[in-house]
Amino acid sequence: MSKLLYIESSPRKDRSASIEVANSFIQAFTQANPNHQVDTIDLWSLALPELNGELINAKYRILHGENHSQTEAQAWHDVEKIAARFMAADQYLFSIPMWNFSIPYKLKHYIDIVTQPGLTFSHSHQEGFKGLVTGKPVTLIYARGGDYESIEASAMDFQQPYMNMILGFIGFEEINSVFIEPTLTDPEAKARVIAEAKERAITFAGASA
Repeated sequence: MSKLLYIESSPRKDRSASIEVANSFIQAFTQANPNHQVDTIDLWSLALPELNGELINAKYRILHGENHSQTEAQAWHDVEKIAARFMAADQYLFSIPMWNFSIPYKLKHYIDIVTQPGLTFSHSHQEGFKGLVTGKPVTLIYARGGDYESIEASAMDFQQPYMNMILGFIGFEEINSVFIEPTLTDPEAKARVIAEAKERAITFAGASA
């Protein structure tokens, strides 16, 4: 039995293009194999620990091979629980609206929590950094108000490049991207863009099932 972890980062819910397309992926994924599980994380209802001094200190204790203090150990325990849920999946789906040319701050917070030494990556003086999330496909559904295909516009895209970089850093190699763009257009054109994105998402879902 395979588990898909779906990470939803838009607060707009039924008005979100990224969620609408992600739902098409999930429907196709579950229809292809009803025995697969889908674990959904709504980042707007998930309580995440603050990245405070104790948590940052706990991270660097690990990087330097030192023991945690009692308060650092407690802070790290909270991170371990969130990272364990992330690591328990066999494949991944993200729905991501573009905010100010990048990703929502809730998603950045979640990424900062799970991207930790010993949990999703390792570090040694001999090997350097090494991703631990290997052999698992991920599909990313991007919604963007504008069109970022041109060279000039692509220079303003800090959404897909960041996600590709950070996911690659923790070990992902099979990264599939679906773009919904532009969404700031007339209703007919927007409906066509969403329909095309759904077709691509369903194709990736079928390959993942």
